[in-house]
Amino acid sequence: MRLGTGLMALLGTVACGAAPSQGVARGEAIFDTCVPCHGAAGEGNLALGAPAIAGLPEYYVAAQLQSFQANWRGAHPFDTVGIRMKSMVQALDLEGDLESVAQYVATLPGVDPATTLHGDPEAGRASYQVCVACHGPDGKGVEAVRSPPLVGQHDWYLLAQFQKFRKGWRGADPQDAFGQTMRPNSMLLDDEQVTDVIAYIQTLQ
Repeated sequence: MRLGTGLMALLGTVACGAAPSQGVARGEAIFDTCVPCHGAAGEGNLALGAPAIAGLPEYYVAAQLQSFQANWRGAHPFDTVGIRMKSMVQALDLEGDLESVAQYVATLPGVDPATTLHGDPEAGRASYQVCVACHGPDGKGVEAVRSPPLVGQHDWYLLAQFQKFRKGWRGADPQDAFGQTMRPNSMLLDDEQVTDVIAYIQTLQ
């Protein structure tokens, strides 16, 4: 299954194993296990709650895979999607497989997600200022703080992650540096503002 929301914030980089070209080839082979949930093109799957991962930066994919292995994600008993993902990731080798899959995922062309939520993008533009410091004014993420791109992601998935952070299903572990930053920020916006922010993000695609 593909690597769909820490430890890298502490480690700084993924362990260096194979050269990039070898890693991509290895990652492509391993990626077969990701296809049932994330799709052959990494486009994601609404029915399974699996995000689009195509084109996500290597630093973020690696960080989230390690977060699942460290039990920072997928630990809450109600987070069935996260639990499923964690079981897939924990079957991978920390230093080799995770790096290779992250390299391969980063080579995939990004997707153009369809709109399923209907917020007010103009209102969302103002509320998005809460997000700028970590995710950038263009929503493309900031490597220095290990934050993901928001553009190119399904609106339903972005909403689901907001809800998980609010409920403490993500960002609850004190060792999860990124999650610990994101969780309080997720509580700064009410439900309507969250939908509006997501609508604004969709205009940045």
